[in-house]
Amino acid sequence: MASPAAAEATAFRVADSKLMRKVFFAFTAMALLSAGISLAGKWFGHSIAMGGHTEDTSPREIVIGNNVIHVPANMIRFERARHDGVASRLDLYLRYPEMDGYSEDNRTDFNRTGSGRNIIFLSFEDQIMSRDMSGRFAPIYSALIVQPGTPGPGGTTIHDFSEKSGYLNETLVVADRPGATPFVARCLAGASAEQSLAPCERDLLVGERLSLTYRFPKQLLADWHALDAAVAAEAARVLQTGAGPQ
Repeated sequence: MASPAAAEATAFRVADSKLMRKVFFAFTAMALLSAGISLAGKWFGHSIAMGGHTEDTSPREIVIGNNVIHVPANMIRFERARHDGVASRLDLYLRYPEMDGYSEDNRTDFNRTGSGRNIIFLSFEDQIMSRDMSGRFAPIYSALIVQPGTPGPGGTTIHDFSEKSGYLNETLVVADRPGATPFVARCLAGASAEQSLAPCERDLLVGERLSLTYRFPKQLLADWHALDAAVAAEAARVLQTGAGPQ
C-alpha cells in the first residue's frame, strides 16, 4: 500500500496535469478567438472602407420592360440591385470621362476624397413623357424661363425660371446644336448647388420606351457636348436590346 505522502504526490500530479490541460485549452481558445477577431476586424474594416462600393466586375443582366441592360456590378450604385432580374429602375454611377465603375485605383473619386468632381449618376426607368428634355424645351421650358439669359460655360446660356414656373432654386441651361434640338439641362442654384455632388440633370429617351436621366457636377457643363455624347454612347453599349438614343 502506498504511503500517504506518495498518495498525495500522485494526487498532486493528477491535479496538476488536469490544471495544465485546462490552461492549455484556455490559451488555445483565446488564441483562436484572437485570430477570429483579427480576421473579422480585417473583413469588416475592408467592408466599411468600401462604403457600399464593390470592385466586382462580373456582368449583371437587368430587365426593364422590353430592354435588357448588361453592366458590371461595380457600376451599379446600390448593393441591393447588384443581381440579375427584372427591375423597374436601375441606378448606375460612373467616372467621367473614363466611363468606368468603382475600383481600388479610383476610390478617391467615388469616395469624394479627391479635389475633383467627376462622378456622374445614371438612372434607367420606364418612359413617362413623350419627349426628352431637349424636346420639351420649345413647348414647355421656353415659356417658363426669364429672357434673356446669361452666358454660361461651353457656349451655354443660363436662364432663371420665372417665379410661377414651380422650379424653385433651379436654372435652365441651354446650348444650340445645329440641325438638332438644343442641349437642355436643369441645374440647382445657390447653396443647394454647392451642397450637391451632381446638381445638374438631363434626360434622354433610349432603347424601347426607356428614359435615361443623368446627373452630373456643374463643372462638367463646360464639356457638355462630349459629356452628352459619352452618356448616349454608354447607353447604346449597355443596352443589348432597343434602338439606342432616339
